[in-house]
Order: sequence, then structure tokens, then C-alpha cells
Amino acid sequence: MKYIEPHAHMVSRTTDDYQKLAIAGCEILCEPAFWAGFDRSSAEGFYDYFRQLTDYEPKRAQKFGIKHFCWLCINPKEADDPVFAREVMSVIPEFLDKETVLGIGEIGLNKNTRNELIIFEEHVQLALDHDLPILIHTPHLEDKRKGTRMILDALANFSQLNREKVIIDHVEEHTIAMVLDQGYWAGMTLYPESKCTPNRAIDMLETMDADRLWMNSACDWGVSDPLAVPKCALEMRKREYTAAQIQKVVYDNPLRFLSQSPKFSV
Repeated sequence: MKYIEPHAHMVSRTTDDYQKLAIAGCEILCEPAFWAGFDRSSAEGFYDYFRQLTDYEPKRAQKFGIKHFCWLCINPKEADDPVFAREVMSVIPEFLDKETVLGIGEIGLNKNTRNELIIFEEHVQLALDHDLPILIHTPHLEDKRKGTRMILDALANFSQLNREKVIIDHVEEHTIAMVLDQGYWAGMTLYPESKCTPNRAIDMLETMDADRLWMNSACDWGVSDPLAVPKCALEMRKREYTAAQIQKVVYDNPLRFLSQSPKFSV
């Protein structure tokens, strides 16, 4: 089975994980900028991180026949200091011409603070200025519904925003409808301990229109599984989904969304 892993943090994974992804059928992998497992102390640290995403990781992935793309931003967990965040953001335009950079992400909210929201809105404007797609992180657990509502309200203020070019990730049962109803794409993150298990994701597929949905592992430094997408595809097969229905979610849908970036190619 071929599939696309549209959200994985491979800088935190071993080379063995690339091998496992390739064996499972992963052809394309997209890596949003995110937290490094610790708060970075300078914009220079992000500069080197962006170099890693745009120069090193594509080469590491290519050794296993996987095309690697990335998204750039300062993640919401480190964006609560606007002065520091703007220093990091000033570096991003230098990397936007790199051939594997798809857009701005994963931006969003972590603790739903006012400062996080300000930097989120400035990221959205940066994406609009460069006509780029946007990938959005929604906060965890008890803050998810409130944070998702804050994000949707903020996005509504951008009249020029093309909602088809925005995916709001980590949706759960209590947030997926509000995202899809407003015309955005939604990402279901398959985590073993939080966010969404494969069976919960399939339950949502059975109640929602799947035209603007994708699945991803968001594998990172914590407890996570880089093979979550093909494992969920196996569960779909057990529930008697057809091969075409499975391919729609794990390959066709991410292909359709990501192809809105002129940098993306199969």
C-alpha cells in the first residue's frame, strides 16, 4: 500500500524509522517545524533547525526512496514571547525559496494565551503575503475546544484567506465538525496515548464527510508511532473499507491538499 505521511517530526526519529516507513509504503513525508523537546534560547538555534529541515532531512529520507517536504514557523509552545518569536520569524523568509518548503506551519495555540494568538495571526499574514498553505496545531486535552474556537475566530478576520489552503490538525470528536463546517481541512493525529486512536479516527470517518480529511502520526520525541497511518489503514480494512476508500484518506486527500503548494510534486 502506498501512502503519504503528511505530518511527522523526523528530526526526533532514528534512521530505522525511515526504513520502517519505506517498507510500509510511505512515498512522501512532510515535516512541520515544531518544539525541539526543549525551549530554544536564540533565533540562531532556529536558523540551524530550519537548515536541518530544508537541507539535511530531505537527503536522509531520500536514502530510503521517500520524498521529504517541510513547513516553517516558530511553534506555539515557544511563541509566548512576541519579541523572541518575531526574531525567529524574521529568519523564515530566507528559507521560503527552498525547493522543499511547502508553507507555514505548524502554527497555532498551546496554552491559548493572548501572545500566542498575536504570533499566530502574524504567521497567517506571512503565509498570505507569500501565497502559501497553512498547517495549524490545536492545543491538547481540556484546552482543545476553546483553542480551536479561538483559532477559527482569528482566521475569520482574514478576508483574503482561502480556507481550502488551510488544514487544522489534531482534531477530535468535539472539534472536527466546527473545522469542516467552516470550509477548512482537518487532520486526525493518530497517537497511542492522546489526540486520537485509530479506532476513534475511523469512527469519525463514519460520521463525517471525508473529502477534506487526512490522517497523520505526528511522531516526535514523545510516545508516538511513525507507522500509525498504515496501522490505521489495516484497521479500516478489518472494518471492510474498500481499497479505494482507504487510499482516499491515506494518499489521495493529502496529495490533493499538498498539491496546492507549487513546490509539491510526486
